[in-house]
Amino acid sequence: MSDRETQPVERQLPTDEARDLLALVRDIAQREIAPKAAEEEDAGRFPREVFTLLSEAGLLGLPYDPEHGGGEQPYEVYLQVLEELAAARLTVGLGVSVHTLASYALATHGTKQQQVEHLPAMLGGGLLGAYCLSEPSSGSDAASLRTRAVRDGDDWVLSGTKAWITHGGIADFYTVMARTGADGPRGITAFLVPGDAEGLSAALPEKKMGLKGSPTAQVHLDGVRVPDERRIGEEGQGFGIALSALDSGRLGIAACAIGVAQAALDQAVAYATERRQFGHPIADFQGLRFLLADMATQIEAGRALYLAAARLKDAGRPFVKQAAMAKLHCTDTAMRVTVDAVQVLGGYGYTADFPAERYMREAKVLQIVEGTNQIQRMVIARHLAGPESR
Repeated sequence: MSDRETQPVERQLPTDEARDLLALVRDIAQREIAPKAAEEEDAGRFPREVFTLLSEAGLLGLPYDPEHGGGEQPYEVYLQVLEELAAARLTVGLGVSVHTLASYALATHGTKQQQVEHLPAMLGGGLLGAYCLSEPSSGSDAASLRTRAVRDGDDWVLSGTKAWITHGGIADFYTVMARTGADGPRGITAFLVPGDAEGLSAALPEKKMGLKGSPTAQVHLDGVRVPDERRIGEEGQGFGIALSALDSGRLGIAACAIGVAQAALDQAVAYATERRQFGHPIADFQGLRFLLADMATQIEAGRALYLAAARLKDAGRPFVKQAAMAKLHCTDTAMRVTVDAVQVLGGYGYTADFPAERYMREAKVLQIVEGTNQIQRMVIARHLAGPESR
């Protein structure tokens, strides 16, 4: 690859503390994550030791209350941390985003006693979380979920199967949405389920085209008994909690997408300035220069969009529409940019000798997870034109 050094992204950060934080994250990414990313992804290895390091560094609870081990960072900062991690390896960036999503219900809707008892270990004690909403027969139509929780004295007994669970089988805790009442969204309740609960098991991880180091598996709950103290929020409040968590989680996916796109652009620029044809670096040819310019512009637009949504959230203002826009635009951008990066590298881009092909395979899933991009368009349209007439 080229001797040309990749320049760090120019970031607008609100404080000196945030600038120091991003410098720390970039150092960890360059020393501990990026050098092993290609080999470990190819082997399908999950880097649990990296998540232990991130936990020890206080990076697994950045947007949450410091009283319980969080970092009290605004989303504007937290999302840029995710972007840096995802640029080094999407398995790590996405994993931190999912862990933050899994912690959301308890951090925002748990009782004071629940938060004191559980959050310190979740946010800074080395634990890893998973978020369980989707099922084999309910993906985009999440309100039709069938996993059921039945009251038995002071306990709840959970039975059912969750699908497409990131960290399924390796998580230390699962935030599980289960039906406690009638059909529809008002009959769903949230529970905090320990990863070692009796009756909880995971299927073999899915065989995926990308993100091979991040386990995605069905999670089976066969009469899993949890005390009522692990119910999060009121009965029937779970679906609202789940959607609120996803609104924030979609911003995490948007940031991860821009991280992957930035990594692909950096590689394309480095290759184009080194590779010579017809006596010149291929970066001298206008067609390729324009392609690189378009890639960079799309990335900057995506970054601005997710940061604008984050600033709305940080200010306590409505941001649901903007989060959907950010998730839609940033993940579509990642797909376009990674495809173009492969094109810049030509035949080399199609080989595993360069990470461009991995970036392209990984970008695809970001258009699907935490609400497909078709669902994002529905959310945006409802804010513009109101609910559909049916």
